[in-house]
Amino acid sequence: MGKNTHDIKVWTALIAVYVVWGSTYLAIMIAIESIPPLISGGMRFTAAAVVLGAVLAAVRGRRSFRMTRKEFLSAGLVGVLLLTAGNGMVAMAEQHISSGLAALLVASVPLWLVVFRIIARDRPRVLTLTGVLIGFCGVAGLSLDGGGTAGTTGIVIVLAASLSWSVGSFLAGRLPMPKDPFAASTVEMAVGGLGLLLTGTVIGERLHPADVTTASWLAVVYLILMGSLVGFTSYTWLLGNAPISLVSTYAYVNPVVAVLLGLAILQEPITPQMLAGGLVIVLGVALVVSTERRHRPPASAATPKVELTRS
Repeated sequence: MGKNTHDIKVWTALIAVYVVWGSTYLAIMIAIESIPPLISGGMRFTAAAVVLGAVLAAVRGRRSFRMTRKEFLSAGLVGVLLLTAGNGMVAMAEQHISSGLAALLVASVPLWLVVFRIIARDRPRVLTLTGVLIGFCGVAGLSLDGGGTAGTTGIVIVLAASLSWSVGSFLAGRLPMPKDPFAASTVEMAVGGLGLLLTGTVIGERLHPADVTTASWLAVVYLILMGSLVGFTSYTWLLGNAPISLVSTYAYVNPVVAVLLGLAILQEPITPQMLAGGLVIVLGVALVVSTERRHRPPASAATPKVELTRS
């Protein structure tokens, strides 16, 4: 009975990560219909940081936030790379391309991480490298012809976002980070969110509340509560209570969910090139993830992914 209850909890949390993180691309698209992209992201992450920080302080006390200056700066840098640059550019890209195409291109993050391992003189296995080559073939296909009428600008921006997210994820495992993963993510979201607000203001973005639609406000609230809090909490819980081989499947389920939601709710077009390129990316990522989880020893979950957005 205990095992069945545990299994139910695991699958409930996993489905939450599948659906919530996959849906953030759609929510971003709705939010930026009447809210500037960087401002909307800044609102999202600063609010989520306040809520998460308050809950953490109430439950665990101020000791959770004990960290050195170096740990704080490291978490802040990761927040800038993941959220200010990574998530911010995804929101900007969705002004030019569909949410589904953005999700498919962001799915290339695990492939970039392998490239950085090679640069760091790590030696991935042959099957891992094969998966990377397959995945990047899909990225090339989408970039060259997968977007139909989508602008080249949007594709370039979202690929830059994926690269920034990958750099942040790579450094997160190599920099001194706060011991408590929730505290680390609070810092990441606070710094990343403030970075988005500052950057948006500098480039001329302005929020005009009277012009914001109800749908956009609801999308921001959804991103705060579901994307940045429920999705993150579920993912963090899974890291300590489920096999990493199961948890890591989100990497190739999220883009599928995003494409289907974009089609169902926004009637976003899905071209044959998108289907082919997306399938190749998902297959490549699946090969990388499955190969790595079979041969890599358990890793520390000190800094779980923040989307946290994913997107």
